[in-house]
Amino acid sequence: MQKIKLTIADRVYPLNVPEGEEAILREAAKSINAMVEHFEKNYAVKDKQDVLAMCALQVAVQASKESSGTAKDSAEIQKKVLLLSKYLAEQLAR
Repeated sequence: MQKIKLTIADRVYPLNVPEGEEAILREAAKSINAMVEHFEKNYAVKDKQDVLAMCALQVAVQASKESSGTAKDSAEIQKKVLLLSKYLAEQLAR
């Protein structure tokens, strides 16, 4: 584990992270800070907790969309594999 400090919404968070995950966490913090800045500039929000709640909601929606997209893709691939398998079985039976 390695110790790092991340700043999110003007607060510093000391973290112990597994080796090799520092870059991912720093990129995630950068993304959150960009969202915070966007919400603060474009909406009349004064409380950081409200801004962070909106960021959390946005991240959850994005994750949900990606998850459902992956599930749809997986179901579509599975359907195509079954059709291909049926076709091959028919061709081999001839």
